[in-house]
Amino acid sequence: MTNMTLSIPDELAKKMKAFGEIRWSEIARRAIEERVNDMEKIEKIVSKSKLTKKDVKEISRKVNKSAYLRFKKNEDYY
Repeated sequence: MTNMTLSIPDELAKKMKAFGEIRWSEIARRAIEERVNDMEKIEKIVSKSKLTKKDVKEISRKVNKSAYLRFKKNEDYY
């Protein structure tokens, strides 16, 4: 098995020490494994896609514009 060094903020390390019975390396391993599995699923879906980069950029632009307008409209409530 390969070892990995992980840097975390000091404040988080202090909080983790309060739960010393937890195997944090196992938590990190599972989180990494889950993310890799998710990325593999995404790659599988994307590999079958007929969208071009231009299509994706256009969809992204439309989604961003729609989200901006929705949040701008709701700004009055804050």
